[in-house]
Amino acid sequence: MLSSLTRSRALAVCALPIAALVAVAGFAPLPFVVAEPGMTANVLGEHRGKPVVTISGAPTRTTEGALRMTTILATGPSAEVGLGDVIDGWFRTDQAILPRESVYPAGQSDKEVERRNVKDMEESQDDATRAALSYLDEDPAKVKVTLHLADVGGPSAGLLFSLGIIDKLDGNGKGGDLTGGRSIAGTGTITADGKVGEVGGVSLKTQAAKRDGATVFLVPEGECSDARAELPEGLRLIPVTTLNGAVESLRALDTGGKVPSC
Repeated sequence: MLSSLTRSRALAVCALPIAALVAVAGFAPLPFVVAEPGMTANVLGEHRGKPVVTISGAPTRTTEGALRMTTILATGPSAEVGLGDVIDGWFRTDQAILPRESVYPAGQSDKEVERRNVKDMEESQDDATRAALSYLDEDPAKVKVTLHLADVGGPSAGLLFSLGIIDKLDGNGKGGDLTGGRSIAGTGTITADGKVGEVGGVSLKTQAAKRDGATVFLVPEGECSDARAELPEGLRLIPVTTLNGAVESLRALDTGGKVPSC
């Protein structure tokens, strides 16, 4: 057994490497990104002076309310995030600390990530258009849809794009007003056959939605718990799994019918 003096020396010696590690970690970059609520855009309106949704080949209607796609703003893949940033982010509700690889593919440069995000957005827009026109029984050979949203990447606006197209078209009586004059926000990927997929950063997106005036938020059903984590007061969550279900929920919300909840 060590004497008390010997024990104190042993503890002191053992503590030196630990202190050194903590000091190094304080300055060394860590494999995380810092994310916060980003911008929102009303897909029924304009973004940077251009309509987000432009349709030709079929009659369109004047829309009311808003359908807001939501984003998160994250530090870039090559940005250095230190221990202080991580500790600060853990104690803040308006920030999230995410593993870098959950946001950016490993080994890709900023330029490569940007190109991938643009490609994902373009594919998402194509799928959103096909899903909406299929729902409306509109002929894609006759109806042309152009989607414009500058400086936003990734596929998570797909659901809101589809809803915006449906809201602007009568679509053989299946389209028309989805908002009831409300400001509706949401997130979710979309497939060409109308399936809604999960995204990320949902708790931050609900904050962005509330900040910009939304009262209802459409969330992929599997992310309900994440959406509830930091849910702003006065923002109603509606879980969705398909485009059809999202439309039906918004119709029910407007007519006082039964609306699913998280």
